[in-house]
Amino acid sequence: MDFFGRLVVGVLSGASAAFISCPAEVTLVRMSNDSALPVEQRRNYKGLVNAATRIASEEGIAAFWRGSMPFVNRAMVVGALQVGTYDQLKISYRNWGITGFYNVFCASMTSGFIYSLVTMPLESAKNRMAFQKPDANGVLPYRTTIQTVLSVARSEGVLSLWSGFLPYYGRCGGHTVSMFIALEQIRSLYLKARQQ
Repeated sequence: MDFFGRLVVGVLSGASAAFISCPAEVTLVRMSNDSALPVEQRRNYKGLVNAATRIASEEGIAAFWRGSMPFVNRAMVVGALQVGTYDQLKISYRNWGITGFYNVFCASMTSGFIYSLVTMPLESAKNRMAFQKPDANGVLPYRTTIQTVLSVARSEGVLSLWSGFLPYYGRCGGHTVSMFIALEQIRSLYLKARQQ
């Protein structure tokens, strides 16, 4: 498969994974944020199953996907960057004489770096939007991801969008390395079983 094909597969797999996992994401976010609400606004979920069943019964099944586009969009970018770059980077590192485990490690760390570098502004915007408070007139400062990124870049400087990059890369790079090492082990087992 060529580079473009891998990008398309990455976008589709990221979108599919995010769309499928939206109910779990919404349930976990609701449970996590419930205690931060004023007492009169709390839902007082008793656990994961209670939260999921109450969301479905009180708000309808569609509530699990309400506002899901930023989550899906980010997952599409992550999928494209991880899947789209990993195999290409493996080829490049192999051409430079790096093979075996080191090839997988270097390709996945580089893929994780690219993914972190590109998605950090989106992550920063998502976090600012999630924790924003309205001004005295009740207006929220951030409305969309793009508006948030542009607003932060104008008021705090472009580099502020990458504030906290090293821990973010540690998480993303570590996840990417673990994922691709596991993938290579599964690939190897599959190919061995297929030859028998």
